[in-house]
Amino acid sequence: MIGNNIYEFRKKKGLTLSELAQRARVSKSYLSNIERNLNRNPSIEVVKRIAAVLEVELDIFSTSEKTNDVQQKIDQDLIDFAAELKQTGIEKEQIKDYKTLIEFIKWKNQNPAVDKYRGKKNGLY
Repeated sequence: MIGNNIYEFRKKKGLTLSELAQRARVSKSYLSNIERNLNRNPSIEVVKRIAAVLEVELDIFSTSEKTNDVQQKIDQDLIDFAAELKQTGIEKEQIKDYKTLIEFIKWKNQNPAVDKYRGKKNGLY
């Protein structure tokens, strides 16, 4: 959400809610409502002023939102994958072995010519 992004940038900038509100010429309660996602649709003019104070491009708020959505999807996929591994009986300690196998498969997919040459050399193709 845009509010979460504003909050994160404000914290990184080291500004209090009151400081940002004053510099962006918005009320503290309005800014608080935006940051807590109670106001999910602030005016573009307000967002422009906030972005100017935070010294970020206006589109960074929506970009970060999309990035956060993608990250949450990836995180959920990893959680689902871990649950699936657990259900199949794979223990945490065994994952290291599988990681080595996955790294090899990844390398092999990135270097398909190596496999072709090895195959021809061994007469497999």
